[in-house]
Amino acid sequence: MPRIDPSIVCHHLAINPGIKPVAQRKRKLADTRLISEIKYPTWLANTILVKKANGKWRMCVDYTYLNIVYPKDLYPLPNIDYLIDNASGFKTLNFTDAYSGYNQIKMDPLDAPKTTFVTNNRNYHYEVIPFGLKNVGATFQRSMDTIFTKQIGEISKSI
Repeated sequence: MPRIDPSIVCHHLAINPGIKPVAQRKRKLADTRLISEIKYPTWLANTILVKKANGKWRMCVDYTYLNIVYPKDLYPLPNIDYLIDNASGFKTLNFTDAYSGYNQIKMDPLDAPKTTFVTNNRNYHYEVIPFGLKNVGATFQRSMDTIFTKQIGEISKSI
């Protein structure tokens, strides 16, 4: 904080002196980037902080106006009741961990600049589909259905 003496307010890491310091090795990062800087955006959205249920904060991009101007993708999303009914009676159930699933699907290069958001220093756009756009669920489900088309409904028959 400007003009406050650090002897009054200073964050201190109270680490036990007997603990050996840890220097992590550099991890390999994915070849694709999530965002890129853009200099002349036509679409521009604000970032907002949203408080999560656990009390932590998440940065979100307000795509309200972008979501208004393009049609809803009516690709059928799975019904949870149907999925549970079809899974009953089996000894095992396998779930696909799709935690980073959205960040693996690229934006169309012509549409990526429309996902531009503003920060204090620069403007950025997503190179992968971001949360907040209305059709990302349908796009993700379509890709999963396409990838697993041969396995859907067949694995349960072999058990």
